[in-house]
Amino acid sequence: MRAVLEARQKAAAAQVKQLQAELERVRAALTDAEEVHRHRVIGLEQYLEALAEEDPPADVTGEVQRRKPAGPRRAVPHRRHASEVKELSPDYQALMAAAADAGDDGLGARRAAVVLGWDSASASRVEGARARLKRLVERGWLVEAKPGRFTLPLPPSEQGAAGAGRLGGGS
Repeated sequence: MRAVLEARQKAAAAQVKQLQAELERVRAALTDAEEVHRHRVIGLEQYLEALAEEDPPADVTGEVQRRKPAGPRRAVPHRRHASEVKELSPDYQALMAAAADAGDDGLGARRAAVVLGWDSASASRVEGARARLKRLVERGWLVEAKPGRFTLPLPPSEQGAAGAGRLGGGS
């Protein structure tokens, strides 16, 4: 009887080990798929932003539309090229206002998704909001002083004294 019970225990242990290995494989595949999905969501949002910024089609009355010189399109102008937040799109203006309201605590991606009117429980929407915040950091509008916390940059008079914020926006 003992030999039968030991054989059953060994079979159960082998099955547990096999299922654990399969679980790890599935977890790794899920992580990879989530990363691909996140990149695709961000890419789609950037594509849709670029489409929204394109010039309207030429006037049907026969006027020839003058084109801007070819160059990179930016959804968010660099801070040094824009004087006011009003020059940003409404979504980015809302993010700037929320960052100002957040103060020293900084604005997080989940709260930014709420500000944009998106579902903060959706990982893809939170990642899209994070991408917009990172874009504001890249263009000098915000600073990521702590990882994942976005604040307004210090005025030039205070930057020399503080010197701690990552103005370039590393992570």
